Amino acid sequence: MANKVLVIEPSWCKGCGICAAVCPKGALELVGEKARLKPDNDCVKCGICEMHCPDYAVYLKNEEA
Repeated sequence: MANKVLVIEPSWCKGCGICAAVCPKGALELVGEKARLKPDNDCVKCGICEMHCPDYAVYLKNEEA
């Protein structure tokens, strides 16, 4: 099974904050009206943020070897 990595496309992000609000680990934050992973975050790559992002700016992809 491939490892996943969380990707945030800043140019697509409108800063709504939904991803940060729904993250069960509190791993996301808004900085400068853009979503980002917090330093030393506890992201478990569950995909809840991806499912709730209205702009498709947050998504999981297979990590490249």
